[in-house]
Amino acid sequence: MLIGAKVGLRARHEDDIPILRTELYDDVANSARAEGRPWRPVTPGSKDSRLVVDDKEEGHVPFSVVELDGGTLVGTATLWGIDNHNRLAHIGLGLRPSARGKGYGTDVVAVLCHYGFIVRGLQRLQIETLSDNAAMLRSAERNGFVREGVLRSSAWVMGEFLDEVLLGLLAGDWKPGPKG
Repeated sequence: MLIGAKVGLRARHEDDIPILRTELYDDVANSARAEGRPWRPVTPGSKDSRLVVDDKEEGHVPFSVVELDGGTLVGTATLWGIDNHNRLAHIGLGLRPSARGKGYGTDVVAVLCHYGFIVRGLQRLQIETLSDNAAMLRSAERNGFVREGVLRSSAWVMGEFLDEVLLGLLAGDWKPGPKG
């Protein structure tokens, strides 16, 4: 497990899947904002690629996020689009509704930076998020990410186009927190 100040990132467990499906992906509005594809219902027990881990997929590393105090599942974290040649990847995360507003997002981003820069030896991490996602923008910027641009009207979300903000962080600019 990768350890942050408040959360740990661990492998996905089978019993995480129904909770994450119900609280993150069955919520149409949340799912539409979090994904770059339209929402669709998924049959319980199916091998939903958003939740079931394919250990052979090298370009996508999903984690379950748990509280350090008690081990409660609080969400998902992903390093995706990993490009070993150019040494870059994208960061994504999703927190259960009960876990939002507690500083977990900032800690998840910090732990994913450690994983990307230290464990994987990447040079660049990137985040794309909706321009009105204040929590993700704050979490990214607190970890040193810099706004590099706005992708105007690039995301179709629940009947309207929204802007996305592109943020980047280079290994040389990253300042790890007290836990490493």
